[in-house]
Amino acid sequence: HLHLHLYHRFVHLPQPAALILLFPTISISIPPPSVTLFVPQHTTPCYYYYAVLQMEMVDFSGIVNDDFLMRLGLEKGTRKVVNHEERGRVLQAMDGCSYKAAAGGSLSNTLVALARLGGHAMGGAALNVAMAGSIGSDPLGGFYRTKLRRANVSFLSAPVKDGTTGTVIVLTSSDAQRTMLAYQGTSSYIKYDSSMESIISKTNILVIEGYLFEFPDTIKTIKKICQVARDNGALVAVTASDVTEIMENYADIVFANSDEARSFCHFSAEESPISATRYLSHFVPLVSVTDGQRGSYIGVKGEALYIPPSPCTPVDTCGAGDAYASGILYGLLRGASDLKGMGSLAARVAATVVGQQGTRLRVQDAARLAESFACNVESPSRQADVGSDQISSL
Repeated sequence: HLHLHLYHRFVHLPQPAALILLFPTISISIPPPSVTLFVPQHTTPCYYYYAVLQMEMVDFSGIVNDDFLMRLGLEKGTRKVVNHEERGRVLQAMDGCSYKAAAGGSLSNTLVALARLGGHAMGGAALNVAMAGSIGSDPLGGFYRTKLRRANVSFLSAPVKDGTTGTVIVLTSSDAQRTMLAYQGTSSYIKYDSSMESIISKTNILVIEGYLFEFPDTIKTIKKICQVARDNGALVAVTASDVTEIMENYADIVFANSDEARSFCHFSAEESPISATRYLSHFVPLVSVTDGQRGSYIGVKGEALYIPPSPCTPVDTCGAGDAYASGILYGLLRGASDLKGMGSLAARVAATVVGQQGTRLRVQDAARLAESFACNVESPSRQADVGSDQISSL
């Protein structure tokens, strides 16, 4: 077996060996391709199994007609960045229309799913999950924190004084075309201080949203945060990003869809997702690439394993990738014995979300999935010794 050590030291395991619990690490063997992930386990009262760093945005979604778009001078089906005044004008025009508001951001869907999957004891202790980032001191910032708290997700960063919370407005026409307006606000502002360092030092897996890497000032802060995470033995997972240095030097796990994976590899659209997965896995220990209804791939050390999609009747595909990522992360920490089992769980979580209206995994579905997964987890029967030459080669 190939063993990847994502902690900072390795251990020699006798043969045969069952699942071994090591404090402060867990050894998880995942064949084939086999990968041993050592996930640090903090024993202090205030720790987080998962912490997410992302752009916090409040999502407004509503159904509108073409006249509404014309009155506001918006081109149907486009995406644009708006300023504070433009945002206010659109929200004022939506007053009286039917719309929904939600605590958005791609990884918030992932984190809520993790909190709901991890809130059930059949897979082990309940998982503490948290989010850090930037929201304003305005009412929308308070709305965001309240929504996360109700989903059992802790929001750990203090509001930015006099800051304005970012928003994404999604206007859906009768022909299902979506017009999207993004207001950045303070969402890209990531402050590194003693509070942030304390959060990261108590985290098992740090997940970073790739969109944050689009801001040069933020990249410097993220590098510092990643280094603190590595120094404290945490795994670092990153959603697709064009910043090669972050991917190669800090990321232990990368999540991408097939288009993002091909783009990062500088592959043409004709290249298969499995080729991109294999290529990326030469640089990052664990790579997850989704390919819509065609399934997904998990890559390790130049090899890729195909994960078939879980059957479902699609209702809303928004949030499918976020849900899939939650399954991978949950399976990793709960002790999936092989990549196939981990990927299968991720596919089932994604299919559940795709088969409903909305992007959030429901509590009752999370309970069913967690119980099913707990019944299927098997301990590995054999493990090979891990040598320092293998570790350094990774």
